[in-house]
Amino acid sequence: MRDGFVRYFHQGLGRRQLPIAVVPQQIGEPMLGLPLSDEETIELARSRAANLRETFGAAYHFYVAAEGGLHSIEIQNRVHYFVRAWSVVLGLAGESWGASGSVEIPQRLIEGLDDQQVPFAIPGTRRKGGMTASLTGGLETRRAAVGTATFNAVSSVLYGIIESHPLRRQ
Repeated sequence: MRDGFVRYFHQGLGRRQLPIAVVPQQIGEPMLGLPLSDEETIELARSRAANLRETFGAAYHFYVAAEGGLHSIEIQNRVHYFVRAWSVVLGLAGESWGASGSVEIPQRLIEGLDDQQVPFAIPGTRRKGGMTASLTGGLETRRAAVGTATFNAVSSVLYGIIESHPLRRQ
């Protein structure tokens, strides 16, 4: 999450001094598998961000939570599953959501599985960059995906409020 703020404020606004407090939160029960839709993933992140705001009150300008999840698309009677991270930003300017890119889960990994089994069939561990790192051979990590999702959410919540560098046309 921190990477998304750093990218927005340092690269987008040229601000070098930016205090960012990362407040790790304990997750009550370990999640088994991933949420099965963008809707479930976003609602989980929204709930966690709201809990942060409730816990810390007005101590911070932004409260952010990120979650990984699955989403599916059915094309020609075949379901394709994708892994994607979502970030929710709550702040003085409102609430916004941002997503990372999606990585398709290879059909050979999920062949013959039903919707309830798919979340458990994806390789990867949090310490090794998560499922995104596993699916991309380490070229993309969970941290990078969450950074992109957070950058997108911060960009949305601050759109029209803070002006970034103008686009450079060549």
